[in-house]
Amino acid sequence: MILDGLTQAIGNTPLIKIESLSELTGCNILGKAEFMNPGGSVKDRAALWMVKEAETNGTLTKNGTVVEGTAGNTGIGLAHVCNNKGYDCIIYMPDNQSEEKVSLLKTLGAEVRVVPTVPYANEENYQKQAGRYAKTIENAIWANQFDNTANRLAHYETTGPEIWEQTKGNINAFTCATGTGGTLAGVSRYLKEKRQDIQIIAADPYGSAIYNWITEGEPIMSPGPSITEGIGNSRITKNLADTQIDGAIQVKDQEMVDMVYSLLHKDGWFLGSSSGINLCSAYEVAKKLGPGNTIVTILCDDGSKYQSTLFNQEFLERKSLRAGHETQRL
Repeated sequence: MILDGLTQAIGNTPLIKIESLSELTGCNILGKAEFMNPGGSVKDRAALWMVKEAETNGTLTKNGTVVEGTAGNTGIGLAHVCNNKGYDCIIYMPDNQSEEKVSLLKTLGAEVRVVPTVPYANEENYQKQAGRYAKTIENAIWANQFDNTANRLAHYETTGPEIWEQTKGNINAFTCATGTGGTLAGVSRYLKEKRQDIQIIAADPYGSAIYNWITEGEPIMSPGPSITEGIGNSRITKNLADTQIDGAIQVKDQEMVDMVYSLLHKDGWFLGSSSGINLCSAYEVAKKLGPGNTIVTILCDDGSKYQSTLFNQEFLERKSLRAGHETQRL
């Protein structure tokens, strides 16, 4: 197959059986290999859809600028898409993200503005700074990934249908973590239209309000923080609102670390922290549903952006975490 440029290479990622976890549970635990997108993550899909929507409605025209606040992967996806389409890209990032992401964004030609990490309620939050700045320049958009529903539309129109087709409809549950809410919301909407009995389970790190919102009805922050990047949230975004979700699973950082290192040494997969959270949740869902069921999750990105954090022994020790131990969940 010959693809017509970079944007055609976004999506249609393979669905891969996670052998060790499937063997342990008697289920088919499948990971959508989103690290195979051109920008290396699931966020390429939302980046493309948000730019396409702005082009369609006329808010972004030739030689325009895309501004966004991001933990990294959406910015990387936007930088690739902007390069392909001839737009400038300006990224606001909180200062708690990995050095690798900042370096990669600069290499891709994005202007990166690293700002202090503060809660969303603070007017100096990186997302709010991006939104304000976009208003000061002509022919510019704020991508606004958290509340721009083109994000979840990308997954309703691509990720969900791909999962349905790849499993031939033989799927019992879908689980993934949520930051913007786009992936979970879009996939949930599509799969629930196909079969209402497919379980949609949110995975959530500690230091987030999503778990309590789903299980208790209120977005109350759990104790944290977490070393995971780009997932968890203190609020319910427009992408996530009104999404049909059947349950939630909380995952501790040590469990995530153990899962990532276990998968590296047992299966050969070099995955990032959000993928680790997702796989911990998929394992728990599999144990609950029992043998013979098919559970799908998202392998958001690989581990290459986290060598200074998740795969750095000194960093883990500073966070009171240990590398290379078998996960307590297994």
